[in-house]
Amino acid sequence: MTSSPLHPGSALLTSIAVGVLGFCMSTEWAKMAMECTRNGSSFSNGSAVVTLGPFTGHMNRSFCPLFGGQDEFTMLQRLADLGVGPVALHSVVLCLLVLCLVFSGGSILISLYNSVSNPYETYMGPIGLYVCSSLSAFFSVLVLLIFALNVTLTSMAEDLVQSFADTLVAELRNKTSEMQLGYYLVVLYPGLSLFVVALVYFYDHTAYTQRREQQRPTEDAPKEIMMY
Repeated sequence: MTSSPLHPGSALLTSIAVGVLGFCMSTEWAKMAMECTRNGSSFSNGSAVVTLGPFTGHMNRSFCPLFGGQDEFTMLQRLADLGVGPVALHSVVLCLLVLCLVFSGGSILISLYNSVSNPYETYMGPIGLYVCSSLSAFFSVLVLLIFALNVTLTSMAEDLVQSFADTLVAELRNKTSEMQLGYYLVVLYPGLSLFVVALVYFYDHTAYTQRREQQRPTEDAPKEIMMY
């Protein structure tokens, strides 16, 4: 793999992917709304809206279960008080996000190294780039799946609302979940990472084909050329 604009270009694309992921990690990923009333009461005009991101969350309660309020909270710290399930899944999400950044960093370093060196067929060549970019894409897909699972299939939102209701027991029902922009933008990250893999593979395959054509045995040459 010789030096070419491909290598700094792949580093640039991976850097853009990292920038997208970094922006996503600072925004909201999910919003959950539900009806809320005091336990045992037939009068129900309360509601609660929980907005979640990777690191922070926002709680907006209206007559839930008796009074309302708005609260900001740290995700891991608050989930740790609720139980093992939600905090375990969310911890996995955060660990996978860190791995995405680590392997993207490896992909950038390998691309930059390739731009000034010729480590063909070594771990610092295309193989290393394939591994780093593919793993970062794979981990980001797991992030999307696990976060959606935690939001939709666990009682994380209800437990968060109840934790802000103090000693009053809230009856929660009709929960709706909606993924936000930050969550959907994460999809760009594996897309860019896999595009880098495809781009480098196509270039590497083309360069390999050209080398094979230049190294064909002389017996394949026309007889007129062999006479000279």
